[in-house]
Amino acid sequence: MDSMKKNKPHILLTNDDGIRSPGLWAAASELSKIGFVTVAAPREQSSAMGRSLPSTSDGIIHKELIQVNGQEWSVYAVGGSPAQAVLHGVLEIVPHRPDLVVSGINYGENVGTGITISGTVGAAMEAAAMNIPALAVSLETDTQYHLSHSEDIDFSTAAYFTAFFAKLLLEKKFPQEVDLIKVEVPSLATPATEWQVGKLSPSRYYEPVAPRRKSWEEPGPIIYEQSGDLAQEAEDTDVYILRIKKKVAVTPLNLDMTARVKFADFDKFLRQ
Repeated sequence: MDSMKKNKPHILLTNDDGIRSPGLWAAASELSKIGFVTVAAPREQSSAMGRSLPSTSDGIIHKELIQVNGQEWSVYAVGGSPAQAVLHGVLEIVPHRPDLVVSGINYGENVGTGITISGTVGAAMEAAAMNIPALAVSLETDTQYHLSHSEDIDFSTAAYFTAFFAKLLLEKKFPQEVDLIKVEVPSLATPATEWQVGKLSPSRYYEPVAPRRKSWEEPGPIIYEQSGDLAQEAEDTDVYILRIKKKVAVTPLNLDMTARVKFADFDKFLRQ
């Protein structure tokens, strides 16, 4: 899809699972119904890279042709992180400023305090830092699928909600306090599933697990497992909405990470 269609919004689409991810292409197919879509995504699996901009990335961009549902797409495989794919997309690939950046659809939910680890959210944050409306979408899956391109996962409902919220963001102006929106789709959701706005859970949803090895000389990356404790979750968090209510969890985010304290009181606390 090389030629720009007039009177259609331009959407830059990326992800962190890589250019070959079925989740990316499910999103592309639905988003193409509401706008012109340019796909610029990491050429390699790039999960858990957050908003990182590694100096080791080569920045090489390969234009490729991919067949999706009988349609030929021109796509851009970027040698870099998800956030870097956004930068290359905005600064080099798209000939003008995109109207919206969408990141996803991710294999696995991105909830709670771990969102800054997520390459899916990180890419959307990078777009938001450039004052471009941004949307990050993830689908709840078992952890065994997180680094896969498994065809066992059905992204159709998540793709529906991707286009649904993308259309809203294209039609509405963000409130000043909101820089990006995060959407989590339950694994068994349908297009009729209700959605609810909620806050980030203060809990760590994925717990790190120490490597099992006899020596530090052996390869031993730290892995993670899903926390099984949902008893302490408040009813208005993304975790509770997704896991307990089985609704689509929508969380407005901003880039201002300043702690919500009175500066005078905190200054006094530091000086005591």
